[in-house]
Amino acid sequence: MIRSHTLPPPQPLPAGFLARPIAHRGLHNGHTIIENTRSAFEAAIAGNFGIECDIQASADGEAMVFHDFDLGRLTVATGRTDAQTAAQLRALAFKAGHDRMDTLPALFDQVKGRVPLVVEIKSRFDGDGRIATRLAALAASYTGPLVFKSFDPEKLVAMREAGIAQPLGIVGEESYAHHEYDHLSDAEKHSLANLLHIERSQPDFVSWNHKNLPSAAPHLCRVGLGLPVMSWTVRSHKAATEIAPYVDQIVFEGFHPE
Repeated sequence: MIRSHTLPPPQPLPAGFLARPIAHRGLHNGHTIIENTRSAFEAAIAGNFGIECDIQASADGEAMVFHDFDLGRLTVATGRTDAQTAAQLRALAFKAGHDRMDTLPALFDQVKGRVPLVVEIKSRFDGDGRIATRLAALAASYTGPLVFKSFDPEKLVAMREAGIAQPLGIVGEESYAHHEYDHLSDAEKHSLANLLHIERSQPDFVSWNHKNLPSAAPHLCRVGLGLPVMSWTVRSHKAATEIAPYVDQIVFEGFHPE
């Protein structure tokens, strides 16, 4: 295997990380079990599936387990997620189900290493890396199989500089047409789609949109640099079978992968 002298060897994923598929935001159904909640995570653990979850920073710097930048889709509140403190977010009711928004410490306490965890750090691509310090403090005391990932290469840089020892992954796809990327330049989108930041971000694994597989960037990372490739978000047996030659792990939703 040929590897660039400018990149350190990738950190191996924790033992057993590739053995079982990973449940996207836990095992949820959108009605009684809501994504990224304690019930969804407990269902994934009961099925012996790894868990993928999302982190948003609260106004007071806590790591909250929640996907959206805004509260309106899932909760009874409106407005930006990062405008509320952790206590305020914990008090919000979801539109369905009985759970409340949890913190990452609460998730760590719930899982206790029983299944692998993939923690995605959401980003507005605004250069704010402050959450990395909080993540590093939490990760230092967690002994279970754990990795972090983000669409934003600067988040990987911030997490590494904060001292996170667990593997770090870059999330990507071929097109950045979603409105949340509207403020990025064409050059920035091109860099993301082609992993041109790799010497700075130095990912230990790649997480790629399954709809774009096979794709040159993750393929070269996998066969040339030895980086495991994870795919998101797989929603059928057919899709899982089609991408199997190109990936080492899947993040799934909406079907039972076995």
